[in-house]
Amino acid sequence: MQSSETSRPLILVTNDDGVTAPGIRTLISEMCLLGDVLVVAPDKPQSATGHAITINNTLYLQKLSNDGSFEEYSCSGTPVDCVKFAVNEILHRKPDLCVSGINHGSNSSINVIYSGTMSAAVEAGIEGIPAIGFSLSDYNWDANFEPCRPFVRSIAAQVLANGLPKGVVLNVNFPHPDKEFLGIKICRQANAMWQEKFDKRVSPLGKSYYWLTGTFVNLDQGTDTDEHALEAGYVSIVPTQFDLTAHHAISELNTWNWNE
Repeated sequence: MQSSETSRPLILVTNDDGVTAPGIRTLISEMCLLGDVLVVAPDKPQSATGHAITINNTLYLQKLSNDGSFEEYSCSGTPVDCVKFAVNEILHRKPDLCVSGINHGSNSSINVIYSGTMSAAVEAGIEGIPAIGFSLSDYNWDANFEPCRPFVRSIAAQVLANGLPKGVVLNVNFPHPDKEFLGIKICRQANAMWQEKFDKRVSPLGKSYYWLTGTFVNLDQGTDTDEHALEAGYVSIVPTQFDLTAHHAISELNTWNWNE
């Protein structure tokens, strides 16, 4: 794929809810206003796949028909597979920007760990591509994405104009669309967790099966967190790094007697 105009950036769009999800269709239409768009997204929902890649099964890539304003493919693999396919098999070069989403459901706080949406953005970041993950705090398939549009466009334009610090991608979360969006806040990730349990059931044949359930618990009372911003009606942006080294712990660990 070649950019139709040298002045227009090339933008990769992906997600984890699948290529037909309303969230990605919203994102595609906004990105077409900013540049030439390539879509590579899963052919089925891949939520909570994290940074999984496909190594034990075959992968399939299908070019989809569209109106000609962008190029679109569905991939049988994970969101991370989609980014790898785009860079290595379709483009053979790095796009100017990768955007992932808009996810049906929040990826604030600890949810970033499990998120296929954010893992796609992280994979792009590993490739040296400025990347943004977008998520809406509404899990409904028919969620109203309209309030997100101007923020999606302006945030993407800012990243295209300014780039991002090395090793950083943006985790952008929108409040529930029933709220009035009051603006943008740069935040830290809230200290929160899922208190989980397995709902055990028995099939008509007498075989036990389980559904994972849980309650989200925010342990953080800070006013500078993504959870606090979303509750107040602000769009939260958390700069997220994929270097998982706990640098602050290195000096303490060096005081231990490792060789005894």
